[in-house]
Amino acid sequence: MMSLKDVDSEIFSLTQKELERQTFVLNMIPSENYVSKAVLEATGSILTNKYAEGYPKKRYYQGMENVDAIEAIAIERAKKLFGAEHANVQPYSGSPANAAIFYALLKPGDKIMGLRLDMGGHLTHGHTVNFSSRFYKSCPYVVDKETGMLDMDEIRKLALKEKPNLIISGYTAYPRIIPFKEFHEIALEVGAYSMADISHIAGLIVGGVHPSPLPFTDVVMTTTHKTLRGPRGAIILCKEKFANAIDRAVFPGLQGGPHQHVIAAKAVAFKEAMKPEFKDYAKQIVKNAKVLAETLMDNGIKLVTGGTDNHLILIDLTPIAIGIGRQVAVALENAGICTNMNTIPYDPSTPFKPSGLRIGTPILTTRGMKEEEMKIIGEWISQIINDYKNEKLQKKIKQEVKELCEKFPLFGW
Repeated sequence: MMSLKDVDSEIFSLTQKELERQTFVLNMIPSENYVSKAVLEATGSILTNKYAEGYPKKRYYQGMENVDAIEAIAIERAKKLFGAEHANVQPYSGSPANAAIFYALLKPGDKIMGLRLDMGGHLTHGHTVNFSSRFYKSCPYVVDKETGMLDMDEIRKLALKEKPNLIISGYTAYPRIIPFKEFHEIALEVGAYSMADISHIAGLIVGGVHPSPLPFTDVVMTTTHKTLRGPRGAIILCKEKFANAIDRAVFPGLQGGPHQHVIAAKAVAFKEAMKPEFKDYAKQIVKNAKVLAETLMDNGIKLVTGGTDNHLILIDLTPIAIGIGRQVAVALENAGICTNMNTIPYDPSTPFKPSGLRIGTPILTTRGMKEEEMKIIGEWISQIINDYKNEKLQKKIKQEVKELCEKFPLFGW
């Protein structure tokens, strides 16, 4: 069998360039992480050759003994890791998984209530450009304008007024602890299903540094990458009474053959997350984020909510200028620091020219960096933000970033 280099030198070359980029860049996009060699090996394994429509012991193909065993292991590990009654490990990614939950629990035209996208929510939680608002009525809630935090009294009032069929907690750009129990109690009060999308914080939950929405929440979705440090994919966790509806929604409702190579990699990631050192990793993510946030604020950088409780930080750039998120993100990338532009709550600009920047510490923590490195990185970020048009400064910091990265090898952990 010929190697990638022999078959397609163009793709091989670009892959090697991406390896070099990841090696010498401080990747601070909070939705990304670096997986282990074991997870990479499973993802790129011969399991990609096997079709497996259906579920273990209930397939439409022969030759299933090995993939049935692998999927069964992944299911049991997911249930044990999160303390769930039921797990479906087949969803291809987070958005299809959320679609499957809606398909299982709702009828077209039912009402869903999630955090508005520009407040830190997700497209699939009811945004106007997404399927979730085309097939379901959306009545989004917002964060407090002064604090940037969830106001549970206001959220309860909205739920009592709107009487949604499904209430969603869990976000993409909210840097604080999420009160899952309160959301579930509000859902009970108005007769709604409670759903939590923990894609960003799943690793923090299993690591014991963020409260879990289980076992009380009706259904929970998480991607398996981000802080969980697994392959690109998703799982759905739910109470046993919803198991059949969820499974039928995933297959045959919305998906065909599951990606067994990715399911194997999920199983590997779950096993890694069960190790004691994963708890240390999760704790360090939060420690790093807090020190980074403090360093930024000490340098006059404004943060949404005034800090963080988890892995991410949302920077408010409006004291410098409105709508410069993209320019600052580009300046930071030129300096070897990869982030993403992001809207801030009540952003005076548009999603295409947002006034915020979203950064996180999962990858830096994976590479072994700790509080002292966060102070250095915080100083670099502050310098770039405060002088984001200075190309000479960007070049200088890029060299310093490379020197720091050399001390923390990509697979050193």
